[in-house]
Amino acid sequence: LLYGSLRARSFSRLLVEEAARILQALGCETRIFDPRDLPLPDAVGPEHPKVQELRALSLWSEGQVWCSPERHGAISGIMKAQIDWIPLEVGSVRPTQGRTLAVMQVSGGSQSFNAVNTLRLLGRWMRMITIPNQSSVAMAYKEFDENDRMKPSSYYDRVVDVMEELVKFTLLTRDSADYLVDRYSERKASGRIPEHVALAAEAMKHEAASA
Repeated sequence: LLYGSLRARSFSRLLVEEAARILQALGCETRIFDPRDLPLPDAVGPEHPKVQELRALSLWSEGQVWCSPERHGAISGIMKAQIDWIPLEVGSVRPTQGRTLAVMQVSGGSQSFNAVNTLRLLGRWMRMITIPNQSSVAMAYKEFDENDRMKPSSYYDRVVDVMEELVKFTLLTRDSADYLVDRYSERKASGRIPEHVALAAEAMKHEAASA
């Protein structure tokens, strides 16, 4: 789970922590990445410990939760930096491809969907299976109590809905993710020929010989 603010009382972090509790209640193992001390993209090499930690967690995950505050109508720089440090490909390994994704946002004012829309775009670019449901919590400072737990509300119910849907999509695609994201262009580039293409070529060999 990723969150996008370094404030002492970060509401994107509190929402992620609430989401993690729900996921654990649904039988999941969760890990939350702390973006503190993560350098700006390209300011250091990928061997930096925080970069290595982030990439290892992405590889470990089957599904991910991204939650950003909305700042100036978009996601925060902290959120974007985390996503930018996760490459589309490292050798033949793709740290995000085929993994499920749930997106959430918190706002200081009225409800908005700018951040979740941006996160969806990024999830698609990272070749992830982004679930249909999402959570946008307006005036987030009103939604958490003095113990930093989310108060009962329709916002909380939506977070439960989103986490439940994430688990369902993850289980449904667990054994099919590689098949779902397998691309013709990549098979062609790597020299892999699907079995049915090879069989068709063999069957039509006489046509090529008589031409």
